[in-house]
Amino acid sequence: MAELRQNLATREWVIIASERARRPNAYVELSDRPRTHERPEHDPTCPFCPGNEELDLERDRDPATGPWTTRVVLNKYPALSLEGALARRFNGVERSITGVGHHEVLVEHPFHNTTLALMTDEEILAVLEMYLRRGLVIGADPRVEQIVFFKNHGERAGASLHHPHSQIIGMPIVPGDIRHRIEEARRFFDDTGQCVFCTMVADELARRERLVAVNERFVAFVLYAASSPFHIWILPRQHRASFLHVDRADLVLLAPLLRDVLFRLYAHLNDPDVNVLIRSTPTKEPENGYFHWYVAIVPRLSRSAGFELGSGVWINPSLPEECAAFLRGDMDGS
Repeated sequence: MAELRQNLATREWVIIASERARRPNAYVELSDRPRTHERPEHDPTCPFCPGNEELDLERDRDPATGPWTTRVVLNKYPALSLEGALARRFNGVERSITGVGHHEVLVEHPFHNTTLALMTDEEILAVLEMYLRRGLVIGADPRVEQIVFFKNHGERAGASLHHPHSQIIGMPIVPGDIRHRIEEARRFFDDTGQCVFCTMVADELARRERLVAVNERFVAFVLYAASSPFHIWILPRQHRASFLHVDRADLVLLAPLLRDVLFRLYAHLNDPDVNVLIRSTPTKEPENGYFHWYVAIVPRLSRSAGFELGSGVWINPSLPEECAAFLRGDMDGS
């Protein structure tokens, strides 16, 4: 029988369709497209490959001189305009804000044929440190209310270029989805006096059936109410609301765990399309006891349709416990 499960943090319901559930190995990519490591190391037509740098768009690089490890450039086709004043307009039912903000691209590596799953711990640490560095710069802009860090890997995840890169957008609003998550976290805190995310970490560590990887500071697990197959959260064990307040010791331990989780997906599912994003508090909201920053990893292995659009409820044709066991190597998925 199918089961409805609720995500304790978001209060969203999903249907775990156990009667038509697919075994984890059924999600292995079987297409004839080349996997990331099978592509050439350099593409002369790629705007992110060394030798093709558009220096007028560059905002930051590491190291500052010589061959770069990571670099940040302005998005050539930005969703928001860097220049301009923030202005609000209200006219009856019409409400708008000038589309000002930041839209940057973080080029994660000089090689064209790699991705976070295939990088070294040190290379991933360099990416995370650049996230933080640019986040602090963007967050200092008084027009910015929310920063969104995200990576699209593969066409189904929204990537238009193969070269490994992430994007950082500083928005003049707090999106409704993020505000909803904050309000639900505050409601749980008001009811129980506890952080819902810390509660989830403690419960997953006690049960262990959905764990994927663990270290001293972070816990990675397939969500109990995963909205799609292999939907994973990486949560810090230490309570902190904002990613912008992490210290380097956190990033040093996040890097190998992130690589571990992404490599398991890469190896077990044959380089699936995937979104990786960091969820954090709005830039102007202080540290608090109820919200908790985290990394979300969402492989694009299923599609939404009319039911999801009409109800807001996702149907997940996989069992989260089996997905976690498959990634741990505790089962062959057959």
